[in-house]
Amino acid sequence: MEDEIKKEETPEETQGSEKPLEEMTVKELREITKEIPGVTGFSVMKKEELLAVIYEARGTEKEIKEERQELQKPLEKMTVKELKEVALEIPGVTGVTSMKKEELLDIINKDRGIEDEKPAQEKKKKSIKPTSSVKDLKKKIVQFRLDKQEARKTKDRKKIDILRRRINRLKKQTRKVAQG
Repeated sequence: MEDEIKKEETPEETQGSEKPLEEMTVKELREITKEIPGVTGFSVMKKEELLAVIYEARGTEKEIKEERQELQKPLEKMTVKELKEVALEIPGVTGVTSMKKEELLDIINKDRGIEDEKPAQEKKKKSIKPTSSVKDLKKKIVQFRLDKQEARKTKDRKKIDILRRRINRLKKQTRKVAQG
């Protein structure tokens, strides 16, 4: 008979969970609070206290779900603004607002213990980045422009095109060096 009574109570509890918490009895609220990990002393709590505990626990459940949704979106696909919000939650991190996307990704990955394929990325950067500085590249550009003016005087169209492309490449390299 006791088994039958227990079976009857479970459908009522499921129906009870569908109604608003404020309309539930203290006994029903205690049953819900029993399922929340880390909560003790719920047997002597009043209705208002039980409601507060349940709302707090559900609020943390929502936060956990939001964090999981954020984790579902790859970090590399997040915008800088989203990454800054995530980085601000990390304790001990300062200067987040002035960081670039790569720096934010590094900090977040270190905090979460994620190791990316950084050696592949570093190799990629090294191949793009020349060893010379921006000043050296700009000096080369000036020299190529002088050579280009000389080629215009001699009307050497082929050399003009070659120098134009070299200047263009060097300008791109200066931008890449300045960024990284």
